[in-house]
Amino acid sequence: MAKYSSKINKIRTFALSLVFVGFIIMYIGLFFKQSVLLASLFMVLGLLSIGLSTAVYFWIGMLSTKAVRVMCPACEKETKILGRVDMCMHCREPLTLDKGLEGKAFDESYNRKNSVK
Repeated sequence: MAKYSSKINKIRTFALSLVFVGFIIMYIGLFFKQSVLLASLFMVLGLLSIGLSTAVYFWIGMLSTKAVRVMCPACEKETKILGRVDMCMHCREPLTLDKGLEGKAFDESYNRKNSVK
């Protein structure tokens, strides 16, 4: 069985990884203190990664405000759904608001626009 998680959590994890990648890139720049140009290049690349992370966090925050809030039938906690199918943020229960998909096996491809399943 594939490991699924909610789309909001996936995007937040990606944004957090950009922060750590940015710090690592900037740390690598410290090894090139003798070359100001090379050290500056690593510092700027790390800063760009952290800036991109900020943009992704802002984007998912705006997207999260448009998500549909539902009560998960399994854990009875409030969660958000993005797209036709999503997973509960708490217990990873497959969720859908599309009556045509109820009872079908969970597949993330249902969220693609060209999906005819």
